[in-house]
Amino acid sequence: MRMAVSITAALLIIGDEILTGRTKDKNIGYIAEYLTGIGIDLREVRVVPDVEEEIVAAVNALRSRYTYLFTTGGIGPTHDDITADCMAKAFGVGIGHDPRAVAMLRERYQPHELNEARMRMARIPEGADLIDNPISKAPGFRIGNVFVMAGVPSIMQAMLDNIAPTLQTGARMIIETIDAEGLAEGNYAEGLSGIAAAHPSVSIGSYPSFSAGGFRNQIVARGKDPAAVADAAAAIRDLLGRLKGDRAPL
Repeated sequence: MRMAVSITAALLIIGDEILTGRTKDKNIGYIAEYLTGIGIDLREVRVVPDVEEEIVAAVNALRSRYTYLFTTGGIGPTHDDITADCMAKAFGVGIGHDPRAVAMLRERYQPHELNEARMRMARIPEGADLIDNPISKAPGFRIGNVFVMAGVPSIMQAMLDNIAPTLQTGARMIIETIDAEGLAEGNYAEGLSGIAAAHPSVSIGSYPSFSAGGFRNQIVARGKDPAAVADAAAAIRDLLGRLKGDRAPL
């Protein structure tokens, strides 16, 4: 359902392996782009270790601040997969083997394969709704405004696809990208600051990059009012055009 109001979200990445560099996170960029595309503003991303008090504190802080909180990681079969227990503690509810989750696991595992470790993946906080996992069957879950997903990118992406139709969404972000075409940031920084001040509803950023083709600057204008974004982009193009004209050889 499209809404005029702003729908916001935070993302909580859970896992020692992310903080040590053992695993390179591939979920932040994907989730950010996905949510932006459906009209949800990702406002904050945190990474926390596999420590109960840190996870609980982050969950309670973020779920109260934003419309939605998405988490990835910590719902597997090993001893350090403690996300489900932390969610139960954060919401003050019990946790146990959910018959629905057990049935899902039985679709993949033979009875003798459902050992104690694998059964950990069926432990769900009381009152939570399950998030289907078509890849490995072990479900994620939703409790309150918190969506708990796997850390494995392919599984997380499948879960996000299942979640998306249930989400309240707002106006989509409109993005205009303008190439500075060889101008250094120092040449246009002052003028760009003035444009940003004159268009408070538009977020304007300058992004330099280096590639095999050389140095490149791009200026990006973002907002939800099409006219405001168009006006800001026109002002940026005008600024760059004047600066290029000033540097042109006589």
